[in-house]
Amino acid sequence: MTRDDLIDFVYDEAGLLDDMLWEDWKALFAEDGRYWIPLEWQQEDPILQPSLMYEDLLLLTVRIERLAGERTFSQRPKSRCHHLLQRPRILSMGEEDGVYKLRTAFIYTETRGDLLERYSGWVGHHLVDEDGALKIKQKRIDLINFDAPFSNIQLFI
Repeated sequence: MTRDDLIDFVYDEAGLLDDMLWEDWKALFAEDGRYWIPLEWQQEDPILQPSLMYEDLLLLTVRIERLAGERTFSQRPKSRCHHLLQRPRILSMGEEDGVYKLRTAFIYTETRGDLLERYSGWVGHHLVDEDGALKIKQKRIDLINFDAPFSNIQLFI
């Protein structure tokens, strides 16, 4: 994988979310991939410490089915989102453990009807190469205001 492949992956992943292509986005995850939003600054453990979200493929599938469901009244009107990303920084090219690591600053906007929510922080991607394709081993979202009260985050940052 080249540096450009890694950077393009991060931008393309955000594009799938903005276009609400949930199944295509979920397909980017490795079988043991995790989507994590820590509850504390510099949190190290998603299992023994509480998190805002810590989801495997099963939980991502449940959320995606809810979002796509015709009887999901909390999604009328449908939520929409937009990711504004800085250029991702490559932290590791996987030399030691085969895991490519990137960190990207973001501003995320989610809207439904006349409600507008904005979140900002950093996304950490841990990517692995599976048969020539990049897959998400872990996507960690560190919100700058992690300790503030939140309304429901309906979509995926």
